[in-house]
Amino acid sequence: MSSQGTSQIPEIVKKHEADLLAEWSKELALLRGQGSGRIKEAELREQCSSFLRAFQEAIQSGKLSGITGESWATTREMLSEVSRSRSLQGFSPSETAIFVFSLKGPLLALMRRELGKDPELLVNETTIVNDLLDKLGLYTTEVYQKSREEVISRQQQEMMELSTPVVKMWEGVLALPLIGTLDSARTQVVMESLLQAIVQTGAEVAIIDITGVPTVDTLVAQHLIKTVTAARLMGTDCIISGIRPQIAQTIVHLGVDLSGVTTKASLADALALALKRSGFIITKAQTAK
Repeated sequence: MSSQGTSQIPEIVKKHEADLLAEWSKELALLRGQGSGRIKEAELREQCSSFLRAFQEAIQSGKLSGITGESWATTREMLSEVSRSRSLQGFSPSETAIFVFSLKGPLLALMRRELGKDPELLVNETTIVNDLLDKLGLYTTEVYQKSREEVISRQQQEMMELSTPVVKMWEGVLALPLIGTLDSARTQVVMESLLQAIVQTGAEVAIIDITGVPTVDTLVAQHLIKTVTAARLMGTDCIISGIRPQIAQTIVHLGVDLSGVTTKASLADALALALKRSGFIITKAQTAK
């Protein structure tokens, strides 16, 4: 039997749509009752109804060999919305896919009642249904995974922005304390945050503190030099603080040239130098006797 135009699946689904929806909703409600769902019953039933309606329209076109055609566009779009919402609601990939796979039981049971007298036809139609629902179920996991990756990427970006705060230490003096690994992506965020703060404050001196950076290799040193160079182009002098003995030895061993960059061992030393360059003099207040 050809899957193009001769399948009885479209007619069966259309004829028993209400019963199929009821049985499918009951199946999903049972799974939800077992703790696999975190969604309201009314919303779940509406999603089932929308999917079944889109599914019926797709199979009425006779395109039963795959789900990539234009006739399946509405079905794919509907499943994309379901998958994205479930990824945000904390569902697992398998819990997301079960939305589609749980339709197999009610639909195949319905087909057995309708086609049970013709075993060969039943086998052929069952194969088509299994293939379609498997592809639709896998599609939900693909969308789910992509949605999770987008969420993780956005969270990483937000964390990088939060981990690179620019602090106004004094009038005309900024400090940028860095903690953790400094890679190319984070360097870009560091540079943008620092340059934006320079524009907003008109700072003359910026301190880049690397006390919290665990290791400094050639790549990290190059990133620091780029950031210093960018700040200088904005008219701001940079001081790198937090040069511990181990880091100093590593820099020398790597042959990295920081001769054109002012460095200090601690943030306190860098701040004292920054204030001096800015024309401030700090004196210790005399205590009253």
